[in-house]
Amino acid sequence: MEVIRSRSWYQTEDGTARGYIAPHELKELWFHTGTACNLSCDFCLEGSGPGDKRLELIKLVDAEPYIRQAVVMGVQQFSFTGGEPFLAKDLVRILQAAAEHAPCLVLTNGTDALQKRIEQLDVLHDAKYPVSFRVSIDSPDEEIHDQGRGEGMFASALTGMKMLHDHGFGVSLARHMADGEDTAAVEQAYRAVLSDYGLPDDIKFVAFPDFLPPGSMGHGPDITTNCMTQYHTEDSRRSFMCAFSKMLVKQKGRMRVYACTLVDDDAEYDLGDDLAAALEQKISMRHQRCFSCFKYGSSCSET
Repeated sequence: MEVIRSRSWYQTEDGTARGYIAPHELKELWFHTGTACNLSCDFCLEGSGPGDKRLELIKLVDAEPYIRQAVVMGVQQFSFTGGEPFLAKDLVRILQAAAEHAPCLVLTNGTDALQKRIEQLDVLHDAKYPVSFRVSIDSPDEEIHDQGRGEGMFASALTGMKMLHDHGFGVSLARHMADGEDTAAVEQAYRAVLSDYGLPDDIKFVAFPDFLPPGSMGHGPDITTNCMTQYHTEDSRRSFMCAFSKMLVKQKGRMRVYACTLVDDDAEYDLGDDLAAALEQKISMRHQRCFSCFKYGSSCSET
């Protein structure tokens, strides 16, 4: 199915040529495990929640062909996001298949869905490549975190992170980022919390601005081709996620390739069902979340 793209894919409202990224390799392949989640957070960039089916839960049979194709294309990492990946029944089997070919990263909220399956993860230590996990802790302040995710979820997420660490898995932490924050002070506050839970103080942090829920309107200026050449170099453009990664989602029973992890709410970023063909397509900087990548260098990747 060919996607018909609007004029705005190519031009800004005033007719100026819109900025774009030309992909150069498949370094990382993401799988969206589905928008079902055990939590319901009003700020969720995927609009996930219990029973949500905007993006469907993936199965091993869905993932295997793309794992094989990605390996041929030289992929260096497989990553998994949701929703909550631990609601996908086939998650561990998919990780076993993927980790025979490259390191894997799983994004999780660390709460009940993970904790109920923690013993299942031990088989992953037999894989050729390591599997690591990134747990979302929105704030080092328990009250602020629980305002968004529900009472008790701060302690539960940190408990899940400790369980992963104790089972021998690498862990990192995803957090919210505020404009003008004192990053060193924020991260020091996190490290004090990690220490309280018996976690190491050298855990990697990945900070994100507010990406807004699916379908939100933009909160930044248009990005033109001039912006991409005036404020970015060839090297910095190659660091944009859409230059080196793609994401698989399941919609209406079909697997589709999307430009990156942040644009699956816009069908114009559907690049078809073939990874190699998707890598040949230029990616418009039209999505409202593209400005976060442009301004902050935001990236879901840890590669």
